[in-house]
Amino acid sequence: MDIRIDIRELKELFTNELREKEEEGCDVSFFKEFDIETLRDDLLEILYVDLLKLKPSDSFSYIEPSTLEEIKKYRPEGPRRLDINLSDEDLKDKILGGIFGRCAGCLLGKPVEGWTKEEIEKYLNLAGLKELDYYFPYIESDEEPFNRIKQVRNWTAGNIDRMVRDDDIDYTILGLHILENYGEDFTTDDIAREWLTHLPYLLVYTAERIAYRNLVNGIKPPKTATFMNPYREWIGAQIRADIFGYINPGYPEKAGEFAFRDASLSHTKNGIYGEMFISATIASAFAVGNVESAIEIGLTEIPKTSRLYEAINKVIDWCRRERNWKNVWSKVMEQYGGYHPVHTINNACFVVLSLILSGGDFEKAITTSVMCGFDTDCNGATSGSIMGVLLGYKNLPRRWIEPLNDIVESIVTGFEKTRISDLGERIFRLIKR
Repeated sequence: MDIRIDIRELKELFTNELREKEEEGCDVSFFKEFDIETLRDDLLEILYVDLLKLKPSDSFSYIEPSTLEEIKKYRPEGPRRLDINLSDEDLKDKILGGIFGRCAGCLLGKPVEGWTKEEIEKYLNLAGLKELDYYFPYIESDEEPFNRIKQVRNWTAGNIDRMVRDDDIDYTILGLHILENYGEDFTTDDIAREWLTHLPYLLVYTAERIAYRNLVNGIKPPKTATFMNPYREWIGAQIRADIFGYINPGYPEKAGEFAFRDASLSHTKNGIYGEMFISATIASAFAVGNVESAIEIGLTEIPKTSRLYEAINKVIDWCRRERNWKNVWSKVMEQYGGYHPVHTINNACFVVLSLILSGGDFEKAITTSVMCGFDTDCNGATSGSIMGVLLGYKNLPRRWIEPLNDIVESIVTGFEKTRISDLGERIFRLIKR
């Protein structure tokens, strides 16, 4: 191995790599026979290197490429570009809707990030609520995980005065900065440079942190996404998608291509597809009249031979048959609950079910996506972003927007405290440019 790391982290990486390889269709039965807690350190290294070499079995029915050329080869037919007839005022309104909707949805899910659906329901019951219908209430509890709310009181209803810092919003802002500085011809290497100069290492996570470390150690993209990176299909790329949809209204193919350049720094396969799908869906939301159409168009930018494509189509079908979101959630959990709680596939399913079953209601979309549990801030942000673009800023409920006071905090250098509306204005100027 080119990088020496702590043995405890190596064990964690090995465990997650074993899981990832199995999900990718590899036969890992040989590796499961070892007890890594008792294995000598040097033997664990050798075993890990051998694990990394595994390829999907011939019986694996999915084809999941990680290059743009191959992704395009296996994607279904799609419109690629849509006609939009928006005045400047309406275009700006949709951009603002996306940004404000993303912030509101993110902040809604932030206090309960990582909680299960059952834990969220129990917390709401303690507060005397059956369903989530606003930002989370603040209640005192010593029970885990509810006691964590004490540390984040200013993220709860009645205590909010801004959009607090969150990596979901950091990446939207960083993407804007990249586009402003490099234009639409930005490269994955440009993104890597921006990470190193504008993001603190300890405030990026999972696949992004591994890719960041690989960059520091002289590893170049796309190997940054694969070298000792068992998180390469997790949700990290999907949360970076939105800016590439905002900047390409009505142009899902181009939004997907921008997202690919970004995602391939840290992700492969379904990790890449998640970002491409969401960015293309957002781009489509500028041009269509309902969220299901936007989702279906967004799907045409990823391989129809992939697990994500199959999963989202199943959710669409379930939503048409079942109008109760909890019933659809149960089906998602039955088939995809085995993925890690921050994997792309299961969380994307939650976003899609919440959007389709929202009936075009912004509030219902974001609250349902958060009630599903798992990566709640990410899912709330994505749902809010897509619905915000579809509906426009003027049609967003004021009670979700006003507590933010048009302020967003970020760790991105130069954007520590910014007006949300200013971000929308900068995106609009880029489009017009």
